[in-house]
Amino acid sequence: MNALRLLHLEDNPVDHGLLLRALRRAEVDADVVLVDTLEAFQAAFAPPAPAIDAVLADYHLQGFSGMEAWEWMRGAGHHTPFILVSGAIGEATVADAMVRGVSDYVDKAQLTRLPHVLQRALELAATRRAQAEATRELAASRQRLLELTEHLQTSIDRERAEIAREIHDDIGGALAAVKLDLAWLARRLTDEEALGHVRSALAMAEHALGASQRIMRNLRPAVLDQGLMPALQWLTRTFAERTGLEVVLRGALRTTLSARQEMVAYRTVQEALTNVLKHAQARRVLIDVSDLEGHLTIEIADDGRGASAPELTKERSFGLLGLRERAQSVGGWLDVVTAPGQGMTLILSVPLDGAVSTKQEEDDA
Repeated sequence: MNALRLLHLEDNPVDHGLLLRALRRAEVDADVVLVDTLEAFQAAFAPPAPAIDAVLADYHLQGFSGMEAWEWMRGAGHHTPFILVSGAIGEATVADAMVRGVSDYVDKAQLTRLPHVLQRALELAATRRAQAEATRELAASRQRLLELTEHLQTSIDRERAEIAREIHDDIGGALAAVKLDLAWLARRLTDEEALGHVRSALAMAEHALGASQRIMRNLRPAVLDQGLMPALQWLTRTFAERTGLEVVLRGALRTTLSARQEMVAYRTVQEALTNVLKHAQARRVLIDVSDLEGHLTIEIADDGRGASAPELTKERSFGLLGLRERAQSVGGWLDVVTAPGQGMTLILSVPLDGAVSTKQEEDDA
């Protein structure tokens, strides 16, 4: 193991000798560099000087204080353990130094404590470095996960749009042609039995055409091309007609959203309504939309049975996790407010930094 590199800030050579003796007696393998000015202290940290493992500093120095060295070190971004090795400075001063972040204090009259205090400070510093590195790695991993989620979601949305176009162009076109041919036959057939079969086939073609259009809209609602509010109006209206639930949509948007933000908002409301239908046992859903204070905010509140924390993790965990990942992909977040018997509210918030208000555009024009 390499010897420790210690920086001793001390203006008394005798005290420096005593400190070296205490380290040798404890068999601490260390190279100790003595500095007695603030300038020399700062220079010891400048590249290409070797890294310093710990600082041992007197409190009272000629023309300045050891705490000034500490403040400089902290301001310069150095996280080296800093131990005050000084004469008696009073409990209040020691407490203040510790509050300000100094690693520890050793009285010069008790230098036998120094090796133990030094070892403890080095171990604590190593632990903090490991924690900081783990935090950085976790943040980097989280960022990569978000980027992957966004990439996958973008790919899914793109594939859905392509499938929707193929359904419209191929299946929809073919079914429309079949309808026309069947209608032509129905107008010319006189045999009632044959006419009945044609009418039945015509009804099936009509049903298949309606199903293809519904699937196409679910994959990529064309109404989104008209903006988020028209898309949400269509979504809530068709959901209410299909389920019999009362769905109220309120609010308005003054800001032009990106296509990604619109898709995230639309899918959030769509998934929330699906969850209401599956789990909430609700009769009414209220959706509020606004873009005030630079944020798109959508609240989806139902009057259903609500849920406890364990129920959320069991019943809707993947649905809510997916919604949270969607929100984070555009820099937003999703909050859930619920309690058993008191309904549930999902709140989507998306920052609109850089978005342009349509009213501002009109004023500028």
